[in-house]
Amino acid sequence: MPDAAPFMSSFLEIETGWIDFNNHLNMGYYTVLFDRAADEAFETFGFGPDYVARCNHTTFSAEFHVRYLRELKLGDRVRSSFWLIAHDEKRFHSFQELYHEDGWLAATGEGMTLHVDLSGPKVVPMPDDILGRVAAMQKAHAALPRPEGVGARIGLRQKG
Repeated sequence: MPDAAPFMSSFLEIETGWIDFNNHLNMGYYTVLFDRAADEAFETFGFGPDYVARCNHTTFSAEFHVRYLRELKLGDRVRSSFWLIAHDEKRFHSFQELYHEDGWLAATGEGMTLHVDLSGPKVVPMPDDILGRVAAMQKAHAALPRPEGVGARIGLRQKG
């Protein structure tokens, strides 16, 4: 059984071209950081470039929500947790936390990922070996307290 702790990516660097005119990380690049970290987690399932070449199957992001909690700047290094919240045979729901190397939380990302046959493209079931690894991670993560922010909604609170 996999470790019950969430998967943690390697450290990722903020790139010069990602800094906007406000002198901080542009909002779009938080998603790039989450995506690069998720690629590391996906490798543990058996997804990656070799999987695409061998099976002509891959993953597509169906939905992804970011909460920006604290700004990042050039020179900052971050790493991301990866929590598997739920899954079925064709998709999985994940949650990530982007941590500065000093330990503070900069952002969270929540997504729905699909398993896709590129010949369609169409959403198809994952092979049994990969589905088994996905299920094992989700089972391990289900034993942990749910991370803060899962299922967060956006909206204005009405007065009165």
